[in-house]
Parts: sequence; structure tokens; C-alpha cells
Amino acid sequence: MSRLGEKYKNEIIGAMKGKYEYTNPHLIPKLEKIVINCVTKDCVTNSKTVDSIMADLELIAGQKPVVAKAKKSIAGFKLREGQALGANVTLRGERMFEFLDRLVSITLPRVRDFRGVNKKAFDGRGNYTLGLKEQIIFPEINYDKIDKVRGIGISFVTTAINDEEGRELLTQFGMPFQK
Repeated sequence: MSRLGEKYKNEIIGAMKGKYEYTNPHLIPKLEKIVINCVTKDCVTNSKTVDSIMADLELIAGQKPVVAKAKKSIAGFKLREGQALGANVTLRGERMFEFLDRLVSITLPRVRDFRGVNKKAFDGRGNYTLGLKEQIIFPEINYDKIDKVRGIGISFVTTAINDEEGRELLTQFGMPFQK
């Protein structure tokens, strides 16, 4: 089992139970999944961009991504229904904990002038979304082999009922929020 999976079972459950006084163990918030996505308008003009995004996401997540396609046609954006726009990958279980561990202990500290992640990016239901401006901060990405620097969105989906509990859960996992 991964380091953060063990930490959740041994430490975080007890800490959350002590702080919020849950009567039922199923009320204790847990991390359900992490969704990593990259969608760009370059895919509309160049279909090879999707292959590049998929290769990057596969290196970052350690799992094969799914192609994100347009749901409907929009003439103003030169977009057709079913056209590939990017890719996303959903991590659960062990891979999710391994990715989170690498993110908070290796990747985020590598960012220059890093002062913590925005603590206001919660959605009201305890889920958190982190936007990264470039995929090259991940150590798995070889700087010489990328064709273009792209942004990546990472969503942390929790079972928390509000932002305060979600923030506490992610803080327990080691997420470096701004002070």
C-alpha cells in the first residue's frame, strides 16, 4: 500500500474524527478520485496535438488517458461535434495516492517562487481544482521531447460535504495551501 494510503488509514481518519466529531465512520471525508485533464484549442487546427497531450498525461499519471471530444458543433470556434480537443485521465485507489504523493512531495516544491496553492479554488462541495501553467514541472516529462508547453488541470474529488472539511482533508494529505 502507498505511503499516503497508509497515512489516511492510520492518522487522517483519527484526526478528522477528533476535529469534527463524526458519529458514523462513513461520514469521514475521503479522497474519491483525481482527474487530470488537458484541453487546448490547438487540437482544432492540428490533430497531432492530441497524441502529444496523451503521451504527456500517460507519463504523468502512469495510466492511459481518454480522448476528450467536443459535445456539440460551434461554428464561431470552427468546432465540429466529436472532434478531439484534448485528453483526461481519472486516477483512483493506489494510483491516486501515488500521484498525490508525487505531486505534494516532488512536483510542487520544484515550482520556482512557490508560495502554496490557492485555498479558494474549492467548488462549495469539498472538491478542489488546481491549475498548473505548464506540464514540464513534472519530473516524468522530458523537457527536450515536448513540442509545446501546455497547462494542466487537476481536480481532487472528495466525499466532504463542504469546503472546510475538504480543505482539512487535503491539508492532512500534505497539500501546501497559501497561508
